[in-house]
Amino acid sequence: MAGAVTLVATASHDGPVGVGEFAGLMARLGGFEPQPQLAVAVSGGADSMALCLLCHRWTQARGGTVLALTVDHCLRPESGAEAAAVGAQLQARGIAHAILTWEGDKPATGIQEAARAARYRLLVEHAAKVGFLHVMLAHHRDDQAETLLLRLARVSGVDGLSCMAAIREMSELRLLRPLLPLPKVRLVATAKVFGLNWHEDPSNIAAKFARGRLRGAGTALEREGLTTAGLGETAHRMGLARAALDEATATLLGHCLVLDPAGFAWLDPAPLRAAPEEVARRALARCLAVIGRATPPPRRERLESLLATLKDGLSKGRTLAGCQISSHRGRVLVVREAAAMAGPAELPPRQRLRWDQRFLVRGAFDGGSPITIGALGARSRSDVRDPVFHARVRTVPGLARPVLPALWDAHGLLAVPSLGWNRSDRPIVAEILFAPVLPLAGPTFGVV
Repeated sequence: MAGAVTLVATASHDGPVGVGEFAGLMARLGGFEPQPQLAVAVSGGADSMALCLLCHRWTQARGGTVLALTVDHCLRPESGAEAAAVGAQLQARGIAHAILTWEGDKPATGIQEAARAARYRLLVEHAAKVGFLHVMLAHHRDDQAETLLLRLARVSGVDGLSCMAAIREMSELRLLRPLLPLPKVRLVATAKVFGLNWHEDPSNIAAKFARGRLRGAGTALEREGLTTAGLGETAHRMGLARAALDEATATLLGHCLVLDPAGFAWLDPAPLRAAPEEVARRALARCLAVIGRATPPPRRERLESLLATLKDGLSKGRTLAGCQISSHRGRVLVVREAAAMAGPAELPPRQRLRWDQRFLVRGAFDGGSPITIGALGARSRSDVRDPVFHARVRTVPGLARPVLPALWDAHGLLAVPSLGWNRSDRPIVAEILFAPVLPLAGPTFGVV
């Protein structure tokens, strides 16, 4: 029985992970409630099975619980049976288990990237739904070393070479990787001590995928001094550098950027000119990501061109990453590009809606025609006869007026909450909060 297994508290180069050692790894992550609830991603491999049992032991000692989550990508005929076998083995040890299925059509190319995105989405959605604040991932030192080599092949910068974070803060929960300092051989040893059965996804070593080819070349790489220990340490040092850059970027943003609750920003180029080039570039990129939605980042050369223009003085408007950037009374105005905004969406009564991935919208109303949210535009403004409305609109820079979030019903423009204006014949209670998916200055890179 699992209860009879004893894990020693001391560490060795290839032995199992001890109780005390794992407690130390968890302590470095911090931020757990008195009776922690951990969702553990379990693929069925030795590393994730070992992590699940280690977490189970750790939470039992603290009066908490573990929920194991297995994602069935439905890419192989036997994947469903494998996921069920993982669940049966864990449930026999008193660990709750759920299978999350990636449904729908699968892409013809980029399947590993798409599967990874689907896996994280399903894990986060389910954990948030059941109220778990921590999702545990079993990535280890070997994974980190492979990631570093892959990023080197893509000529990545500091962000890419820092690889996977031990702690990733999200709006609903945290993604945690306590095993990053440990090699896979120790997790296999741990799984054996626990008496676990496991299986390995054959795609992990398939030569048609870059990561599989790297694993096949592991011995040759180590002969050249590219050991997993050394590569893991390099990734750790890159993570420290990235964390320092994140902190410097947040400080610079505090000096050069002012966000307006209506969803646009004022940028002061002077602090950008005085800042180190890399920090200034990062600050500008974060500004564009917040105002222009969480779009893919612009190409580095385009971002550097815009930064140089801002430093020299913006003589004419620019567009980049879903944003319009223009000079306005001695300052730089950054607004959402109208053509890139989301289309109108119906607002459910007394429910919350995220619109344009930047605004949280909630309305308290019953009866009457449906209410939709969308960009204010220009035509709707000319249709309004209320002088109070026009006086308030004039307080907003002209470039920002068409992209203000507004509400409509069957009779036309109903409300512009950011202006504090509502049509008199149908008073409603509605709020539109500027809450972009990507925060302006989020937590620093989670290296421990």
